[in-house]
Amino acid sequence: MPTTTFFVAFATLFATVGVADIAFIFAALTKHNTAKQRFAFATRGVIIAGIILLLFGVLGTPILDLFGITIPALRTAGGLLLFLIAIDMVFARHSGGTGTTDEEEVEARQRDDIAVFPLAMPLLAGPGAISAVILLTTGTTTDLEFWAVLLAIVVILFLAWLTLLVAIPIQRLLGVTGLAVVSRVVGILLAALAVQFVFDGIKSSGLLSGVAA
Repeated sequence: MPTTTFFVAFATLFATVGVADIAFIFAALTKHNTAKQRFAFATRGVIIAGIILLLFGVLGTPILDLFGITIPALRTAGGLLLFLIAIDMVFARHSGGTGTTDEEEVEARQRDDIAVFPLAMPLLAGPGAISAVILLTTGTTTDLEFWAVLLAIVVILFLAWLTLLVAIPIQRLLGVTGLAVVSRVVGILLAALAVQFVFDGIKSSGLLSGVAA
């Protein structure tokens, strides 16, 4: 069902794009910039990230064919990657799957324009988000489901853009504890989705039928 596909894609991308996390990082990186500059950074960063994610969404199947990767293998590997990201979220750790590493953040602080790096990539369109997009689009069976995933990408990026625009007020409102609570709840949901992706990948691979035989 397209509706179910949309909500699954929305929940997965909400976690992997890190809509709740980017407010704190963006606020820290732009605390010395004007409101006009932050608006410009946020807008260009979201547009660039959108182009990257939509490109991988449309070209997901050709990319897999190029490297000889099967859909079951992608679902299993993607599920494992998302599960690792979920663990990071639940335990409030950062491995670089949905955010910047310490080295990347130091380099970002030295840049006058953070729209492309680190905002567009890897904050918005990081390894986790790209993997999730390919996993979601290649797992669709109808055109409506495919468009539902693309719509989820657009909606998530729009929410991310709104979050960036109010990053500093959100930082003051939620605080570290509030962000940790949101991150942990989303992480638990993402972990369940990740395990389901692994189950689906193993089931569709035919391995279980081979063992049963």
